[in-house]
Amino acid sequence: MTAAEEFTPESERVMRTLRDQIIEGTRAPGSKLVEREVAAELGVSRLPVRDALRGLVSEGLVMPRPRSWAVVREFTPSDISDLSEVRSALETLGFRLAAQRRTRAGLARLRADLDAEREAAESGDGAAARRAAADFHETVTELADNALLSELETTLRSRMRWLLGQHDDFSAVAEEHEELYRAIEARDVEHVEALAERHQTTSKEKVAAHQRRTAQG
Repeated sequence: MTAAEEFTPESERVMRTLRDQIIEGTRAPGSKLVEREVAAELGVSRLPVRDALRGLVSEGLVMPRPRSWAVVREFTPSDISDLSEVRSALETLGFRLAAQRRTRAGLARLRADLDAEREAAESGDGAAARRAAADFHETVTELADNALLSELETTLRSRMRWLLGQHDDFSAVAEEHEELYRAIEARDVEHVEALAERHQTTSKEKVAAHQRRTAQG
């Protein structure tokens, strides 16, 4: 890989850092993102911060405010319900197509995501478990091999990663992913659809429980 290929614009690096902090809860919903403060914290100029905030607004993680600041989005119950409905529709299709079209190489990537998730869950590393669980879902979309589905997933990726991170039961989620993996591996379309439906139901319950705990402080 050449130096040019390795180069990542500063605004992209800032956006990735802020995105991870928001998804992982380091920056709390409703907290201010003031250009000069974020720039000083990350050791960059204000311009890449400004560009990063614009990008995060387009991803649905940040809400713009006048002049030079923004706030981390506070997802309302209605927002979460809307996300869950869209997730259900896209994932049902994604898992079904993945079971039909999976390849050996794709299964290897999915297995790696799942192994990383299980290892993180067993070690109690919640942030790593959530990231690996989201990686698992994104790899399923890759296995589905549908360009439009991938385009929609990319558009919603940050908000879906946030939604997928709203749980604390890492081992249980990893177990459900293990079952989904086996059904995809077996090309068992009927079983994978049933498992996906159950997974979405339990996920909604876990998100609701997590939100209640967060609200109670």
